Amino acid sequence: MKFNPQSSLTPDQYGPDHIFAASLPSVNDPLTRPVGGVVKRALDILVAVAALIALSPLMLGVALIIAASSNGPIFYGHQRIGFGGRTFRCWKFRSMVVDGDSVLERHLRGNPEAQREWANDRKLRNDPRVTPIGAVIRMLSIDELPQLFNILMGEMSVVGPRPVVAAELRRYNASAGHYLRTRPGLTGMWQVSGRSDLSYDRRVQLDRYYVMRWNILADLSIILRTIPAVLKSRGSC
Repeated sequence: MKFNPQSSLTPDQYGPDHIFAASLPSVNDPLTRPVGGVVKRALDILVAVAALIALSPLMLGVALIIAASSNGPIFYGHQRIGFGGRTFRCWKFRSMVVDGDSVLERHLRGNPEAQREWANDRKLRNDPRVTPIGAVIRMLSIDELPQLFNILMGEMSVVGPRPVVAAELRRYNASAGHYLRTRPGLTGMWQVSGRSDLSYDRRVQLDRYYVMRWNILADLSIILRTIPAVLKSRGSC
């Protein structure tokens, strides 16, 4: 399945980004490959395999704690947009209550400030859906470790834009073309630059910059910078 963000855009919505988007190859072009090609894919496989081996005891422990502390599945998969507009199920350790959608709906309905925060960032600093264990694993980004399997399957990359849903990609406007040129990442420039402390527009700018200026040294740098960013829980919510 593919998602075409351009179908929801009109010319008057294009800002300065259209200058960059005009030079991008079509996402429907069969010759188009994800940014980084074979070199980036080789790095993805190497890092994902090494991380799964090293972190398997931690992941097993987290799975057991989630199973023992709340009812519901251990893992949660949500549809996201990947390279070329293909949809895939992005996996995480479950950090929320099982009826999260209805909890969020009730919370937003009675809280105008939360409505504005959700509309602007698609995130809540005080999210009523998050379980006590979920708050800890989200703060340390442990909830995202199952995405290592997405990386091995070729749906994600170690480094790239944060995976988004269709509604979010529309907010990228003409920069959506940049997002669609690469696989979304387990980490990326947004994660090492402040995460939730940054505005959504700034996040889009960072994603666009990453795609336009990609090189293997940048990926290695972001991977190394991710470790202290996670340990400091910088910009987490």
